[in-house]
Amino acid sequence: MSRLAILRWPDPRLSAVCEEVTDIPAAAALAQDMLETMYAAPGRGLAAPQVGVLQRLFVMDVGWKDGAATPMVCINPEIAAASEAQAEGEEGCLSIPGVTARVRRPTAITLRYLDETGNRREAALEGFAARCAQHELDHLDGLVTFDRLPPEVRAPLEAAYEALP
Repeated sequence: MSRLAILRWPDPRLSAVCEEVTDIPAAAALAQDMLETMYAAPGRGLAAPQVGVLQRLFVMDVGWKDGAATPMVCINPEIAAASEAQAEGEEGCLSIPGVTARVRRPTAITLRYLDETGNRREAALEGFAARCAQHELDHLDGLVTFDRLPPEVRAPLEAAYEALP
């Protein structure tokens, strides 16, 4: 395994819509490198475009900082269902270090994806796990946290980010 470089916004690859994964073994190998990179960052989620690979793949582990590691590899993920209930929550991003923003999202989702062996999976995610998966899915659709914000909130956060060393 090896650590990968994480792209920083406004790299144009972070605005690209990703292609479906067709080579599961190659995606599984990439996912292992992405997990190593995510843990070292240290983050809780990482999408393939954040490491320059424009494929529909993300990894996440929402509990490892508080307990045992429970990594998820999500290949060609999609939201099958989302709750009507929504909540605002703080989100950070490894591609926009030093900036957090309050983003409104559904509080629960059903996520369908292929795992690293190519098996179809479905996961009912709530709370922070649902938020993390939706954030990573946004990356696969070419969206970053800033894209979820109204202009009057986005502008000062972008300015703060650009002023960071």
